[in-house]
Amino acid sequence: MRVLVVEDEARLAAALQRGLQAEGFAVDVTGDGQDGLELARHGGYDAMILDVMLPRLSGYRVVRQLRTERNWLPVLMLSAKDGEYDQADGLDCGADDYLTKPFSYVVLLARLRALLRRGVPERPTVLTCGDIELDPAVRRVTVAGEEVTLTAREYALLQYLMRRPGEVLSKTELLDHVWDAALDTAPNAVEVYVGYLRRKIGRERLETVRGAGYRLAAVPVAGA
Repeated sequence: MRVLVVEDEARLAAALQRGLQAEGFAVDVTGDGQDGLELARHGGYDAMILDVMLPRLSGYRVVRQLRTERNWLPVLMLSAKDGEYDQADGLDCGADDYLTKPFSYVVLLARLRALLRRGVPERPTVLTCGDIELDPAVRRVTVAGEEVTLTAREYALLQYLMRRPGEVLSKTELLDHVWDAALDTAPNAVEVYVGYLRRKIGRERLETVRGAGYRLAAVPVAGA
């Protein structure tokens, strides 16, 4: 089994290489995101261990680009970021598993073996709500089978709504999770982008619950 380790902390990378080689893996190491992407494309690896914070290309960008190219190499992502939304972002980009630093080598090895047993998946999970489909790995959205082009903010808003289908989400919650917390964004920004999104996905799919917030409604798939 061949494993690619993309990690810019030299001591950690060396320790992973030694440990995996002792377990019988053939291991290549790079500390650069762009080099990691090229190796993953052409190296014939069985799995990749990928850090998030890397020179030139972040781990998020590496795995997203691979999935855009329909490359389903199993990816175990490493990160010092341990928030639930950081982990969700990693998995939504197309990673197969996510391990936070510091981690147990025994656990890393067990998760890597689980990925290898599972084999190469056909594709990452696609979010669905009625006739809306959102593929986080390639950032593609379709409504009733037709592809819809969204801005980055519209996409982020729809993605958050699709993680919580049928739930009423307040303006405050949407601001907290879709907008940059460091910016002083007015609540009416939510109303503005809800309007933009409705024009693209259809008003009936994004409901206003008066005095409470917004809810993504499931419009049945035609013919279903």
